[in-house]
Amino acid sequence: MAGSEAVKKSVISTSKLTKSFSLGQSEQVVLRSLDIEIFSGDFTVIMGSSGAGKSTLMYALSGMDAPTSGEISFDGQVISKWTNDQLAVFRRKNCGFVFQQNFLLDNLSIMDNVLASGLLVSGSKKQLIARAKDIFLQVGLDENIWNKFPTQVSGGEAQRAGIVRALISQPKVVFADEPTGSLNSAAGKAVLDVLTDVNRSGQSVIMVTHDMNSARRGNRVIYLRDGVVCGECSLGPYTPGDKRRQETLQPFLEEMGW
Repeated sequence: MAGSEAVKKSVISTSKLTKSFSLGQSEQVVLRSLDIEIFSGDFTVIMGSSGAGKSTLMYALSGMDAPTSGEISFDGQVISKWTNDQLAVFRRKNCGFVFQQNFLLDNLSIMDNVLASGLLVSGSKKQLIARAKDIFLQVGLDENIWNKFPTQVSGGEAQRAGIVRALISQPKVVFADEPTGSLNSAAGKAVLDVLTDVNRSGQSVIMVTHDMNSARRGNRVIYLRDGVVCGECSLGPYTPGDKRRQETLQPFLEEMGW
């Protein structure tokens, strides 16, 4: 384990990353001078209490939100100094996003929502359709759903369609913000299984969650409190039914005050 950790390549790193917001005459500091390294091929989980800065950190790491100060590097490039147009192209090519809200376009079918995202990166519609069908089936959405519109499906189905859209372009990093929050246990497991498979194929996953069952899918858990990293927990590669993950993660979270 120690040897494999030593040769890991960094995909995202931060230096003194700080994010604050103005509230009238005062300033709220959400992230406080963070130095974080995210490794290529990892399934990194970010946990912490409400207001700890989890989602803010994820949005900063992906270039969706500019830091107040400090630097963010992606594959060695300092993206925190890029323009909005440069960041938009970067995200399109390198990042997939799973939000708490699905943000599907109501005037497009479920399938067309996915293809519209994929075609921004790849010009092969035939290959995209084949890949979309595979991922749809992985998350438990059969062909009866594909041609429906977002307003014609349940919230859980729309959320899973959002997963497909995030994965269709095979992004280098998948960012997931509470991806199972609106799903029942069976649908949530299907989504986590897909994220696990994606990670095993070599893609990096960064997931924000409050849920311990979801967190167990990660090989690394970072715990935030008041915008500061309070601790980390290494779980190693995920294996279904491995009780040692629970035995490692639960006492860590209790120590962190979860």
